[in-house]
Amino acid sequence: MIATQRVILGAGLAILLIITAASIALDVKSRSDAAWVSQTVQIQKKISDLRVLLRRAESAARGYELYRSPGFSDEFQAVHARIAPALADLKHDLRDNPDQVALLEGTEPLAMRRIEIAATAMRLRAENDQAGIAALNGRAEGRGLMDTVMGNLDHLSTEEERLLNERSRDSRRTSIVLLGIDVAGAVLILLLVALVMRESRRTTGELQNSLEQTQAAKAALEEAVAERTEHLVTAHDELRLSVNVLQSTFRSMAEAVLVIDAEGNVLLSNPAAERMLQHRAGMNLSNLRALSDVFHGDGVTPLKADELPSKRVLRGEQFEELEMIVRPHSGNPPRHLMISGRPMRDAQGNISGAVLVYHDATTSRETERQLHQSQKLDAIGKLTGGVAHDFNNMLTVISGNTETLVESLKDQPELQRTARLIDDAAERCAELIQHLLAFARRQPLEPRNVEINAAISDIAKLLRPTLGEQIQIETALEQGQMTAHIDPSRLTNAVLNMAINARDAMPNGGKLLLETQRVVLDEAYAQANAEVQPGAYVMVAVSDTGTGMLPDVQQKAFEPFFTTKEVGKGSGLGLSMVYGFVKQSGGHIKIYSEEGHGTTIKLYLPPGEGTSDVTAGVAPQAEGGAETIFVVEDDTLVRNFVTAQLQSLGYKTVAAPDGRAALQLIEAGQPFDLLFTDIVIPGGMSGRELAEEVARRRPGVRVLYTSGYTDNAVVHHGKLDDGVMLLTKPYRRNQLAEMIRKALGRRAAG
Repeated sequence: MIATQRVILGAGLAILLIITAASIALDVKSRSDAAWVSQTVQIQKKISDLRVLLRRAESAARGYELYRSPGFSDEFQAVHARIAPALADLKHDLRDNPDQVALLEGTEPLAMRRIEIAATAMRLRAENDQAGIAALNGRAEGRGLMDTVMGNLDHLSTEEERLLNERSRDSRRTSIVLLGIDVAGAVLILLLVALVMRESRRTTGELQNSLEQTQAAKAALEEAVAERTEHLVTAHDELRLSVNVLQSTFRSMAEAVLVIDAEGNVLLSNPAAERMLQHRAGMNLSNLRALSDVFHGDGVTPLKADELPSKRVLRGEQFEELEMIVRPHSGNPPRHLMISGRPMRDAQGNISGAVLVYHDATTSRETERQLHQSQKLDAIGKLTGGVAHDFNNMLTVISGNTETLVESLKDQPELQRTARLIDDAAERCAELIQHLLAFARRQPLEPRNVEINAAISDIAKLLRPTLGEQIQIETALEQGQMTAHIDPSRLTNAVLNMAINARDAMPNGGKLLLETQRVVLDEAYAQANAEVQPGAYVMVAVSDTGTGMLPDVQQKAFEPFFTTKEVGKGSGLGLSMVYGFVKQSGGHIKIYSEEGHGTTIKLYLPPGEGTSDVTAGVAPQAEGGAETIFVVEDDTLVRNFVTAQLQSLGYKTVAAPDGRAALQLIEAGQPFDLLFTDIVIPGGMSGRELAEEVARRRPGVRVLYTSGYTDNAVVHHGKLDDGVMLLTKPYRRNQLAEMIRKALGRRAAG
């Protein structure tokens, strides 16, 4: 009896020990599995972070090449400094997987080489080394390196995903086995307890002893089961936390992500996909195709059905940054999308679905377009400024002589009429050149603080007889004093040009609205509009109810000589002049138009400080004098014309073709009362530099400048330097006389 009980008790203890040992072993394994799962999730995150760093470095380098902004260079250096530590950190976490470490070690020099190429490109761009840039681009090494690096990272991520799935399955199997052992052990122990109880009926003392042992064993088993159950709950919570982290990452991504099956049904989508594409789980991409028109990246060539990303990826293709433009039939704005695709395969290698990632590049593409347009307009402006000088020299001679010719032919009306036609043509040429210079930002501005509401009210009065009775003119002016730091005469010309364009867009009459408002352009607006500085502005808007503009017309509206009017009814320089005036004044201009509903052009002007400046007094009447004028002009025709005009006004003249000849005469003791010099003269010395040299030799000398266009010699930041007097070419006899008297009457500069 005692031996039997001992056997039964020994068997029970052995089973308890086995269950306890198995529980401990499986608990250790479960903890290990949970640690492996956590490590795999961490490695996946670090791979994703490394991919983002490489993309950011490449994007910053590309942004620097496009905009040459120091901000992009700083961002590139910051990201560059984080890439090597990120690679080392990832390698440390992969140390238990030799294959993964080997792949990462092979990827590391490729990634660093790609970053080195980007840094070299930025350095060459900063040094403006075109030959080096061409050689670097000719090798086309960077894109291939980036594709290889991203492919390797994708392989690392795929391998870690596989390990995550295997380890999750192992953890679940461990939990099931442990639970089975616990249940089987409990059943066996209960059977043993039953045997002991049956044997213990034969003797009360042995029954009591056996019962106590059984109760002790049962308590130990229950404690072990409770402890193991607690470990299982903890492991389950940790696994659920890991899943929640992955789901949160998926849902918080800025890129739209779609997971589709082999028939194109959307199985899974994140909020960005629903917001960006209006795609959600349960939809089919072939049905959604009918809701919009899809084009290649050029925006012109339609995408064929078999070229759609979903069709290509389900054929087994893999691609990065496939570019396309989607134009919804609903009328919503088009979207510029960059798409990456990866097919999914089952255990047999067959395609079971795909993952598509969409990046919305609409804002960046619009910024690139605006920058390209701005660069094109700036190039045209530089070309215009280069030829304006010679044109204005010729027009000065033509205008001056035809003016004299008209006066001298009073007794011959027919010839006088012909001469006046020549004079009018020369005047029109001069206006065209001035418009071109305004567009090129080469006109000399004389900005001051202008009270905008008063200025717009005066302009509105001027427009009423100009536009005619069929145009209703209204104003909407913000209350209170509002000053802008601008040239008031140029503002008048700008509003007049816009009003005339508005009148032509309303052939059957309509309404013209002039508005003023204080506005603040924030950082978001500045990022979406090239060359805009965030801050406070004074807004002047001109709106009409005319025919409106198509989008392609809006993009070309500021280009010189671009016009939609019939031949002979417009020069195409009106808006280009307005554009140049606003840009040169340090402001911003924007067109809002819808075909059939009208157009609004908004001028954002720099605000003034304090009250508006007092308007200058009436200019002195044209008259001559007996002083000596020193004329420095390289163009022989202009020099002869100017000296003749000055002599006809009673002045004595001295002339020189360049700065060197002028200084020789001055050193020889040549007396004069006023230096009248062109700004652009040959001999390695500008008119400004000549005036400074003359001032050193003859302190207090009076100077009057003239030029066919302004450069940085006397104009900085779009305005004349303080104390500088400038007579722009071409000019008339009375303008010459007025400026000469004004310069002679001014107190000599020190």
